[in-house]
Amino acid sequence: MAFEAENIRDWLGKKIVDPTGSKIGDMEAVYYDTATDTPVFATVELGMFNRKRLAFVPLSGATVHPDHVKVTVTRDLAKEAPAIDTDGELPVEDEPAIFSHYGLDYGPRTGRRLARR
Repeated sequence: MAFEAENIRDWLGKKIVDPTGSKIGDMEAVYYDTATDTPVFATVELGMFNRKRLAFVPLSGATVHPDHVKVTVTRDLAKEAPAIDTDGELPVEDEPAIFSHYGLDYGPRTGRRLARR
């Protein structure tokens, strides 16, 4: 079943898994495209104890299941993704690197493209 944006808040805290079913992490937040108001990335908590960070995982092609959300990228690729501190904010100048990491087009922008909700 494809995800529906109006149910996005129900996903928070759900397990995010890769195409093989390997757990990437738990969904912490969703970042929307400010131009289209569609969910683009989820942040997942990675690391252990005092070394935790939030990595960005693309939601394009994601499917929702009763106990998890399956994304189209591998666990290894997600673990190497740009990340922020668990209490940090995403600086606008770091946005292009997230898109680039996954081979996604950032496009010409003059302002912020991602907004957390």
